Amino acid sequence: MSLFDWFADRRKGQYVGKVNQEPDEGDGLWSKCPECSQVVYRKDLLSNASVCSNCGYHHRIDSTERIAVLVDPNSFVAIDQELEPIDPLGFKDRRAYADRLRETQASTGLRDGVITGVCEVEEIPLALAVMDFRFMGGSMGSVVGEKITRLVERATAKKLPLLIVCASGGARMQEGMLSLMQMAKISGALERHREAGVLYLPLLTHPTTGGVTASFAMLGDLILAEPKALIGFAGRRVIEQTLREKLPDNFQTAEYLQEHGFVDSIVPRTQLRSTLASLLRLHGCVSNAQVAS
Repeated sequence: MSLFDWFADRRKGQYVGKVNQEPDEGDGLWSKCPECSQVVYRKDLLSNASVCSNCGYHHRIDSTERIAVLVDPNSFVAIDQELEPIDPLGFKDRRAYADRLRETQASTGLRDGVITGVCEVEEIPLALAVMDFRFMGGSMGSVVGEKITRLVERATAKKLPLLIVCASGGARMQEGMLSLMQMAKISGALERHREAGVLYLPLLTHPTTGGVTASFAMLGDLILAEPKALIGFAGRRVIEQTLREKLPDNFQTAEYLQEHGFVDSIVPRTQLRSTLASLLRLHGCVSNAQVAS
């Protein structure tokens, strides 16, 4: 079931699927794997990057946890933290967009759906953007687009390799065309980054869909993904109705996309930092220690 189908069914009260299924924390000390039902001490789960040691299921993690998994300790420096969204269209469906923003900011502690900054991975400098699905489904609005674009431009100017961790339901409908234009804006900045001869790696996590998939998620020099991540543009139901045929059970998974040439490598989360460092070195990126010497 796709993210779009899940939202439609959730509105009807019919289904709560794995797209939004978090570990059962119980009393806060234990977690139950939704894939194999193994109960594990939560500290052990966190020490294994929130990956089930029994079946390899990748629990969803937030942007703060993601940064801790990926980068050298205490090396991440956030930028453009002051940017936050407004309501340019005065949008209202069942509730006002402005109210949704305030409540989501209060519940997540984030100003919008992405954190950007510079960091080090095994002492190699890196520009990093991490999307957070907790903030309105990781949807891409004007601020998400602006922060990522600024980061890409900084990476281009400073000749820094770039990693964008994607986790999104797509463009943010409450901002209309202002959201959709971020696809072209980020893609243009990435083209200038490519022309400068600097490495760009997107990491596709569960889920990566919609306008994010249709733009910067698929523009990397090498495209990485986490195991079993849902990756796609339109929902499964829409595609089946359009094509009038049944799709494979593993359609829109990272494994299916790798098999068909859209993903270059599927990397378990526990191996991400070392794999990323190896890729950076292979592409000529050097550590700060090497630069100093």
